[in-house]
Amino acid sequence: MKDYILHLENPAKTWENSSPVGNGFMGLSVFGRAHTEKLVLNEETVWDESGDYHVPADYPEKVRQIRDLFAAGKNDEAAAWAEENIADDFQRISSYEVAGNLFVDFDNKKRVTNYSRDLLLNQGLSRVTYRKGKVAVEQECFVSYPQNVMAVSYTFSEPQSFTVSFERECCDEVKTENGLLFARCHTAHGTHHFCVGVKADCDGELSAEKGKLRVEKATRAVLYVSISTDNRCADFEAACLARLNKTLADFDAIKQEHLADFTALMERSDVVFESAENTDALPVGKRLSRLKFKKSARDDSLISLYWQFGKYLLASSSRPGSLPANLQGVWAERMLNPWDSDYHTNINLQMNYWQAEQANLPECTLPLFDFMNQKLLDPGRQAAKDFYNCGGTVTHHVTDIYGFCAPADGFCGLWPMGGAWLASHMWEHYLYSRDLDYLKNTAYEYLKSSVQFYLDYLTESKDGYLLTGPSMSPENEYLLPNGRVVCMCMMPTMDIEILSGLFDSYIQTEELLNLDPELAQKARAARQKLPPLRVGKYGQLMEWLEDYEEREPGHRHISHAFGLYPGSTITRETPELYKAIRVTLDRRLSHGGGHTGWSRAWLINLFARLHNGERAYENLRALFTKSTLPNLFDTHPPFQIDGNFGGAAAIGEMLLQSHEGFLSFLPAVPNTLSGSFRGLRARGELTVSASFRNGAVTSFTLLSPVTQTVKAEVNGSFVECALEANKEYVYNC
Repeated sequence: MKDYILHLENPAKTWENSSPVGNGFMGLSVFGRAHTEKLVLNEETVWDESGDYHVPADYPEKVRQIRDLFAAGKNDEAAAWAEENIADDFQRISSYEVAGNLFVDFDNKKRVTNYSRDLLLNQGLSRVTYRKGKVAVEQECFVSYPQNVMAVSYTFSEPQSFTVSFERECCDEVKTENGLLFARCHTAHGTHHFCVGVKADCDGELSAEKGKLRVEKATRAVLYVSISTDNRCADFEAACLARLNKTLADFDAIKQEHLADFTALMERSDVVFESAENTDALPVGKRLSRLKFKKSARDDSLISLYWQFGKYLLASSSRPGSLPANLQGVWAERMLNPWDSDYHTNINLQMNYWQAEQANLPECTLPLFDFMNQKLLDPGRQAAKDFYNCGGTVTHHVTDIYGFCAPADGFCGLWPMGGAWLASHMWEHYLYSRDLDYLKNTAYEYLKSSVQFYLDYLTESKDGYLLTGPSMSPENEYLLPNGRVVCMCMMPTMDIEILSGLFDSYIQTEELLNLDPELAQKARAARQKLPPLRVGKYGQLMEWLEDYEEREPGHRHISHAFGLYPGSTITRETPELYKAIRVTLDRRLSHGGGHTGWSRAWLINLFARLHNGERAYENLRALFTKSTLPNLFDTHPPFQIDGNFGGAAAIGEMLLQSHEGFLSFLPAVPNTLSGSFRGLRARGELTVSASFRNGAVTSFTLLSPVTQTVKAEVNGSFVECALEANKEYVYNC
């Protein structure tokens, strides 16, 4: 596997162009500045708690009133009544917060030459090198998962001196003594407390005074950073100090341990696109500019780098034992971050994990499942009871680390499908692994409780269909004949698609485990009473039960496309719907759709599922040229990490699909592309590798821990592959 290096030629002027490193629990953003370095520190539980959870008076009755108006066909009155009676019932959550900024101020301010800032993706390492006059400087930064500590090391060709300081709003105290800087801080409203410890080690002289550390005449120095919060343990200060004292034994050993851990994840899988010219050594900003301003330019190896960067970000922000990646992964620069840097569950949190299973990082999904079971399941049960008088569990469109599950942030908060969508990730993990123990002991309770909620929550329409509602098609609006703009509705298409998948996965789970046959039968009956998907007047897949005009035809959300991707209710086996969703995508794009990074990433996945390689590649190029920053961060704007994960997942979908019950090789790869992939996973306990030339497979390899026969679609034909357990199956085309 080659060394994937993200080259940058300048220090970061803004945080959005910094270099991120992390271990799931903590994140470090490296600016790479030569005179006064800025390092932005994050710990995933530095998160204020709003503490204002409340149940509005008569809320279940208000829901019933809105439903009755919709049932009577009075959408206008339903919207007006809701605006008058529930507009003030929506709550807000608090923001994820930066842990602080660390500054390293060098005495040497001579002119900087030979500057390079690199992110070594395989190694989870940021490296900055430059010269100041005659002095060569190397800075390396990483965040160790085994030790749960940040490390910032400096190597100088001649002795150098610098000062280390810490800054943050809501900082109570900064003390320094014996080579240790220790900061005590609190969140914005004082609901939680934490500490940041910085321990210095060097071969020069070390002192501390006035809240700063001082390193004199050193040729090598290391700063270790630990962050502990009261969300992690009661005596968080002692925990922070113990971690720092433990890790000072041997920097080289700590680094080698980190490299072994991180590299093991990154080297499991690889995607290689061949390029006519070698652009790997160029700064990424220049590579993106070439694509943007020169239409004939090609840089197919950038696709490989982008896919690896998605893996890198996931391995750096979601590891076993940590929380799942939020809207900015684990990195953030402010006390109040965009969209609170929270967990949006109407696509964003889910998109963070689209790449994980296929890219062979299944353990990186475990934080998501832990979060669902430990933070959302019981609070969701309380919300189901409080807001709907229902059993089971429900999560609406935003949540946080404190298990907030109530309707929030205005009328878009009425959407009650976040938990059901999340449940699909549990089922997908089973489809890839076929791990019955996981299905029973990790996924089952959440799947079952989600089904229980909807069996209680669904209401029957006059024509016999079971409907959700009041709900919405996130975050779109439609026009009534009188011109009124409305977001609320009963049973939008996305709800049908998500519930179809939830009921199907739960029914199959019961067929495997046979733990509650009675509930399974109720789920089967409810599944049969869901409305069908319908085609509208433009030939498009209808977004609502009625064929309304959209207020914004180019809306960033393409919610009703869920059934095509990431769901699988729309496939080549449903040709009418398959054709209609293509019309939907063309209409979205013709009206300016895909104008945010994550929305464009979703479009690439959708075109990949449509087996349209030209459109997938065209939109991938648009993602690079319109929504990607020089450090490869996706931008909404501002930076949102889901676009990175979604774009990387789309590259995988172009290469390999397995949702139709068989393997499909290169379903959306144009005939201009050549390359290979190795170590991808497919549903059914399969590890898959392949080589291809001009969009056609030349050979592929399959590996399974069990004996099985696999059907594969290769170069337009189907082949049957008889696999023996743990023995590679090689097919040459």
